[in-house]
Amino acid sequence: MSDLSLDSENRPVVIATRGSALALAQTNMVMAECREAFPHLSFKIKIIKTTGDKLQTLSLTNPTEQVPKGLFTKELESALLNGDADMAVHSLKDLPTELPDGLTLGAVSKRADVRDVLIYRDAEFLASDPDGQRDKRGLKPHASVHDFPSGATVATSSTRRQAQIAALRPDFKLVPIRGNVGTRLKKLADQAELDGLILAVAGLQRLQIQLLDNGALQGPDVPNGLSAIHLSTEAMLPCVGQGALGIETRSNDDRLKAICERLNDSTTQHCVTAERAFLHSMGGGCLSPVAAYADIVDGQLRLRAVSFRDGQFRSGELRGAPLEAAILGAGLAAQLTVA
Repeated sequence: MSDLSLDSENRPVVIATRGSALALAQTNMVMAECREAFPHLSFKIKIIKTTGDKLQTLSLTNPTEQVPKGLFTKELESALLNGDADMAVHSLKDLPTELPDGLTLGAVSKRADVRDVLIYRDAEFLASDPDGQRDKRGLKPHASVHDFPSGATVATSSTRRQAQIAALRPDFKLVPIRGNVGTRLKKLADQAELDGLILAVAGLQRLQIQLLDNGALQGPDVPNGLSAIHLSTEAMLPCVGQGALGIETRSNDDRLKAICERLNDSTTQHCVTAERAFLHSMGGGCLSPVAAYADIVDGQLRLRAVSFRDGQFRSGELRGAPLEAAILGAGLAAQLTVA
């Protein structure tokens, strides 16, 4: 479909999103792309509160607590199906692998940095203000995960992160944490019982938060005295879809199909297709203790994955043609589920 065909309908394209600072930053990125590619169209943002936004006390790592399906997506999808919105922007890691009838993953953005970071208080900053920072522990700049003291308390609400960091440091005390990025950073800075916090690099970057060469974390809403280290994908495989944005639309909407064709990054699409096929075949969602990451190496798609289902660690790797992404994902899941 040509771009000119879009002129036949002049109503604004409504983009649904959650209202968090990160969700809005991501949606504004997509809207900027849309406006650049289709300057003759009007785009506007519609903020929708999801179940996950309302249930701030819900623990995402407690296996005994019932977590609603589509925790961060259901209300946005309802808006699409009802015609109240035309496209929804998701962190792809939050989007279930099974979508409601009538909806499709229309496009995925070019992937950002997929790594996680381990954030901690800087010991030199604490020493500069001993009265105001009493009882808080810190680490030297460029500390590694192995420099944390025995029994350190690290916060994350991801079962995938909990399982992998526990494999590196079985002595860590792992606790859940909720709230937006700024809230989590403030909790680490203020609460002496916390020693570390794990977050995604991509989310920080989209909020204009930088990890400086000296290890310091700097940006809007970042408390003074926080530092961080990157966790390599060898140490911590990312969540399925991490670093990519997913644009969900109605399956039969030709106008949105033409827009998505311009927004889609084919390399990222191949990679996340393999990852999502793996997760789907594992029978899990974004809260499952599994991780998978695909990249393109020498023209081949390389898919690596780990699973901590039932307390058992399994890992594997498959390579193949990018066009066989879904087959590779299902195949690696089959390998990891063999008893």
